[in-house]
Amino acid sequence: MSKPLRLLITGFGPFPGAPFNPTEPLVARLLRLRRPAFYDVEMTGHIFPVTYRDVDSQLPDLLVSQRPHALLMFGLATRTSFVRVETRARNAVTTLWPDAGRAKPGKGSIAGNRDALAFGPHAQKLLRAAAATGVDVRASRDAGSYLCNYLSWRAIEATEHEGGPHLAAFVHVPLVARDQSPHASVRGRITLGQLVDAGEALLLELVKLTRQARREPSALPCH
Repeated sequence: MSKPLRLLITGFGPFPGAPFNPTEPLVARLLRLRRPAFYDVEMTGHIFPVTYRDVDSQLPDLLVSQRPHALLMFGLATRTSFVRVETRARNAVTTLWPDAGRAKPGKGSIAGNRDALAFGPHAQKLLRAAAATGVDVRASRDAGSYLCNYLSWRAIEATEHEGGPHLAAFVHVPLVARDQSPHASVRGRITLGQLVDAGEALLLELVKLTRQARREPSALPCH
């Protein structure tokens, strides 16, 4: 294929209870990777403010301006010490906790009567690729009910539309040391360097799967 593969990598900024979000330096480091497998890949990064309004306005704008073939999204899970590859998004949103702009949704669901949206079988392949780095990576069926789950839902919706991304993936990461040293850890937890290793493996696998999806559109998973 002569046209480059376009990949959008996203993270989140700080939010109440998390003044430092490691997805920001993680996305920055992944964008600096130079590998032979990325020779025809255009990678763009974006950090979402942790508000529903910004996700609803910025994600559609990015899909139009960047026209990504795949989305790799990262979010912070402050209460877990391992990496979580999400397999679905729940039709749920918290009405208890405000976003970083102090706004709360008016209802506890995102859209209609759908129970959940699945990312697809590629999530398991991404999981295996990341786990092969030796980092503690596990599958998750619950992305919560905050902005990470909300973005996941909107991203999966985008893959269902003609001309939208072929694939989307969301990965929760644990808290790491704020000094951004690749080997610094928080109470023995995963380091930023290890997150980059796992993120690189995710990127390599997602590039391979997206190339396959572009060649064989009929083989794309149904949601």
